[in-house]
Amino acid sequence: MIALLIRDLRLAIRAGGGFGLGLAFFLILATLVPLGVGPQPDRLGPIAPGILWLGALLACLLSLDRLFALDAEDGSLELLATAPIPLEGVAAIKALAHWLTTGLPLTVAAAPLSLLLFLPPAALPWLVLSLAIGTPALSWLGTFGAAVTVGLRRGSLLLSLLVLPLYIPTLVFGAEIVRRGGEGLSVATPLALLAAITLGCIALLPFATAAVLRANLR
Repeated sequence: MIALLIRDLRLAIRAGGGFGLGLAFFLILATLVPLGVGPQPDRLGPIAPGILWLGALLACLLSLDRLFALDAEDGSLELLATAPIPLEGVAAIKALAHWLTTGLPLTVAAAPLSLLLFLPPAALPWLVLSLAIGTPALSWLGTFGAAVTVGLRRGSLLLSLLVLPLYIPTLVFGAEIVRRGGEGLSVATPLALLAAITLGCIALLPFATAAVLRANLR
């Protein structure tokens, strides 16, 4: 499983579809929003939590169609299905590799990029914490969506339509944590709900993803 993780990390870095693409999109979004809304801190500050979380969500979505598509094209997905590694483990490793190359770099980059949107300083630790907790859920949900659409024509479009509604609770609770943290309010409830979503995704979705892959490979 470690060898599979290292292989997926190398492929993501070499193909440029991992952290490079996601970070570039995140940077462009954080740069364009002040140009469209206006560079006034009183305008950007209140909407910065939602913009930053939406940018992270869309950046994660960009590289999802490559999770299983390349393996399906060169036949390695069938080899993985017959390998001694359980397909559930393969699905979990795929999701972990996606988070390491997309979610983790976005979490690190969110702090400097938040300066462009005049995020209140008090909200900055909560932004990093919420992304660290919530982005794994985005990767695990995306891996499930990628498994459903693998091998389909125009799968990337169907993947977006399938995954985006599933991302809504994570987006809502993640942005709410940042907003409440910036205003000095309690973040206990949205933080607990966001953590519950992530833990539930990590516990359940590898099994659902493996079941979908088995059905698609028949």
